Amino acid sequence: MCGIVGLLLKQPSLRSQLGELMVPMLIGMTERGPDSAGLAVFSEPLAEGQRKISVYAGLTAAGAAYPWATLLGALNEAMGVKATLTPKGNHAVITFWGDAAPVKDWVKAFDGQLNILSTGRSIDLYKDIGTPADVAARYGFNQLQGSHLVGHTRMATESAVTPDRAHPFTAGEDFCLVHNGSLSNPYGVRRMLEPHGIRFETDNDTEAACRYLEWRLREGDSLHQALQKGFEALDGFYTFLMGTATELALIRDPFACKPAVVAETDAYVAIASEFRSLAHLPDIAHATVFEPAPEEMYVWKA
Repeated sequence: MCGIVGLLLKQPSLRSQLGELMVPMLIGMTERGPDSAGLAVFSEPLAEGQRKISVYAGLTAAGAAYPWATLLGALNEAMGVKATLTPKGNHAVITFWGDAAPVKDWVKAFDGQLNILSTGRSIDLYKDIGTPADVAARYGFNQLQGSHLVGHTRMATESAVTPDRAHPFTAGEDFCLVHNGSLSNPYGVRRMLEPHGIRFETDNDTEAACRYLEWRLREGDSLHQALQKGFEALDGFYTFLMGTATELALIRDPFACKPAVVAETDAYVAIASEFRSLAHLPDIAHATVFEPAPEEMYVWKA
């Protein structure tokens, strides 16, 4: 059992309040996921030639005291990418000019205990072990700004409680997925994807779904097409909430065993596993509130 939350702000004037509105949503899912928590936030994209990566140092000996300035200086000297770095707790967002792949390879070679959590022009990602309230306070979630986000609280059932197994999971650029439920065929999906050169970093079933859907997008499918193929390829009970640079998407399995509630107004679309995480939102009394149908795709544009 886990909790999912999502929030997309339709009115640009509200984007400075994204984190403030989201934190009570995340904390409201504590009973569904006290082990770990995380979120991916999407904001105005960087220039075409720029990329950013979210990096986690919590598994290093230094943790929150990681010497980010040393890493940044060495990165710029070695790669010449004009990188800048913004630390937050034991995370950092590194922004640079050029291709992401060689920078990610360099970071991993520099310190093998660093985990790269996300890559793109719009996405920043934070996740860690602890209650939702603790993780939100640790990384200042209430100060986050942007157009939309995807969040998760985890109660581990099929893999260990570690930061890398917390949600959201990412693949490719500017794509993330959170999951409430369990898949019965994640290793079959892995065996199908690995010959395509797709590498896995954990044994979490959610990673299999995330990498499958991102692979379909990379192969040229629209988000709707990728999700439709996901219904055929992914077996189990699930509610998936996904974020891209421009979209928020929600699906439930054909049996709709895992709960989800959507509230929509002229100002926002809000999603949670239970209504209690939506009750504080402005004008919620006049929102259109509904339970998503099974095997139906819901996609909202940012």
